[in-house]
Amino acid sequence: MTADRSPADPRHPVARAVAALHRLEDALLALLLGAMILLAPLQILLRGLFDAGFGWSDPLLRVLVLWVGLLGALAASRDGRQIRIDVLARVLAGRARAAAESVTSLFTAGVCGVVAFHAGRFVISEREYGVVAFSGVPAWVLESIIPFAFGAIALRFALTCAVNLREAVRPAGPVE
Repeated sequence: MTADRSPADPRHPVARAVAALHRLEDALLALLLGAMILLAPLQILLRGLFDAGFGWSDPLLRVLVLWVGLLGALAASRDGRQIRIDVLARVLAGRARAAAESVTSLFTAGVCGVVAFHAGRFVISEREYGVVAFSGVPAWVLESIIPFAFGAIALRFALTCAVNLREAVRPAGPVE
């Protein structure tokens, strides 16, 4: 029965939804990176050979760098490959390590949550003032990745904190 499966089971609906979300993140990241890889050399080629180019490509490339960087950070946080200082993880084991990782994850979630909140305020102000990025595209639409990515990273670290905390406080198994 489906109800008896754990969310860790790849057949569980939650696990399948999370896997689909990860595939969507990866596809979007690949699409944006591919666009950068095609657009940047094309712009260089057009300028070098024809002394021309697309007026919108340089601002778009800057936006693509922002999006790829933040989506890359989101993917890194998903896979536990973010930059981190793990001195305690090297010397602690078991519950102590889980407790230290829980505190670290909670702190990271808090910092990312604060950044997401203030980035959201920034995006709202950009929308209210009607700032245009390029070619009539509102800046707030392009900048919306900032609060989204930091909010998602904060959520991931809050969940990681909960998992680590559960591990830190679980009762010890039977001693043999």
